[in-house]
Amino acid sequence: MKSIYKFSLVALAVVGLSACNQEKAAESTASTAAPVQLTTEAQKEAYSVGASIGTYMVGHIKEQEELGIPADRELIITGFKDGLNSNLQLSEEDMQKILQGLYEKLDQKRQTQAAEISEKNEKESEAFLAENKAKKGVETTASGLQYEVLKEGTGKKPSAEDTVTVNYVGTLTDGTEFDSSVARGKPATFALNRVIPGWTEGLQLMTVGSKYKFVIPADLAYGDRDMGSIPANSTLVFDVELLSIDNPAADAKEAPKADAAKK
Repeated sequence: MKSIYKFSLVALAVVGLSACNQEKAAESTASTAAPVQLTTEAQKEAYSVGASIGTYMVGHIKEQEELGIPADRELIITGFKDGLNSNLQLSEEDMQKILQGLYEKLDQKRQTQAAEISEKNEKESEAFLAENKAKKGVETTASGLQYEVLKEGTGKKPSAEDTVTVNYVGTLTDGTEFDSSVARGKPATFALNRVIPGWTEGLQLMTVGSKYKFVIPADLAYGDRDMGSIPANSTLVFDVELLSIDNPAADAKEAPKADAAKK
């Protein structure tokens, strides 16, 4: 069944085995608000199953509410208890149809929201690129890549076939950081022909020891793809330091990639 509320039948069966005991325990402790007992392995197992389902559910409920479709949490809990006690107030066939309809409504909402965000990002990116292009020290290549030299090194420049090691910080145009080798405390090593076009082009402009700021239009990054932390049609800003050009032959054996800039 296609549903946002799709659980493991095994997990629900395990919960069902302890449902009666849990209900009795809840009734006896409700008035005194005694803390849940988690001393035995069985108690911890039962609690873990329920908590896992609750944690799984809350993410979907939150998304549903953020998409503008209310979720009655009390009825969700009631339905859960009725399911555990085989006391359903709707037939399984009806629930499947209802949940399928809910899934389709949510999917349509997601698509509409994604389209709105994509259009918004495209307009904001155009304005940002135009403003940044006019700044002193910013150069623009024929492809539309914008770069600024923060520090010029004295080493060699890499080719598209080389493997390089860099430190970088990647942000959206509003300053939101989506990836950083600096934050991880470990430089990234990757082949230049295995990253987004903006990186492949930009890194070849740099000499070892250089620090550049790149402003990469969406068509040189991820285009209209939604990458989670990087929404569709996003212009990306990278502060990059080229640390070294590594042996290209080593890349044939192992080709690590920068997390933020991989294709």
